[in-house]
Amino acid sequence: MLRFTANLSLLFTELPLLERFQAAKQHGFDAVEIQFPYELPAEQIRDLLDQQDLQLVLFNVDAATLLQGGEGLAAVPEKRDQFKTAVEQTLAYAEQLKPRVINVLPGCCLDSQRLGEYQTTLYENLAYAAAAFAELGIKTVFEAVNSYDMPGFIVDTGQKMLDALKQIDHPNLFMQYDIYHMSRMNEDCAGFLQQHLDKIGHIQFADCPGRRQPGTGAVDFDNLFDIIATSDYQGWVGAEYRPTADTVASLAWLKTYAAK
Repeated sequence: MLRFTANLSLLFTELPLLERFQAAKQHGFDAVEIQFPYELPAEQIRDLLDQQDLQLVLFNVDAATLLQGGEGLAAVPEKRDQFKTAVEQTLAYAEQLKPRVINVLPGCCLDSQRLGEYQTTLYENLAYAAAAFAELGIKTVFEAVNSYDMPGFIVDTGQKMLDALKQIDHPNLFMQYDIYHMSRMNEDCAGFLQQHLDKIGHIQFADCPGRRQPGTGAVDFDNLFDIIATSDYQGWVGAEYRPTADTVASLAWLKTYAAK
């Protein structure tokens, strides 16, 4: 059975973050995820989750200015200490919020001559995070992001995720598979999911092109969600799209697929 989360960083943004928890519950979600929860104290988020009987499935380790065009933290050799500080912050939140998975964004390399050095740093930092979060029984995931929306992103294909997993070889490290990003890279999402769901700790989706709700682009969600629903995948599937209008009007897909 498919279990969906609402990503509160992209959905219900008509409301202040404090009010999005209740909105998600009212409109059919039993779980949520937040890209970066650190603007709110962990205790306040815990209270909001408890009030709405919601689970927080996922949040990210801080990535500094990555979303504003920077390189992030996880792969930058000069920012190893800053990354470890970010992991410590995440651990403090995780102890109270008890997510199922924590995501590390690999980030960008804006100087192609240093790519090898950045990859080495990324692998070391992913191993560090995987070991740290394992102590709380929380899976560590990392994701590929398409290099059209984010040029220079170090991990931008499914194969690069597989290569990183093989190189790092840590039992607590898994892939986060984002259907939008890999569709944007013209990858065979159905084939990848069929082959590698055992290595995936979390799935996110949006339609492509546009990164809107299902039904607005070319992604075959009937097929993809059927593959997930009939597999042994035990994780959650995160709605991480930008609604074309208000969020509630974009949720027709939830009624269609929640019963799968």
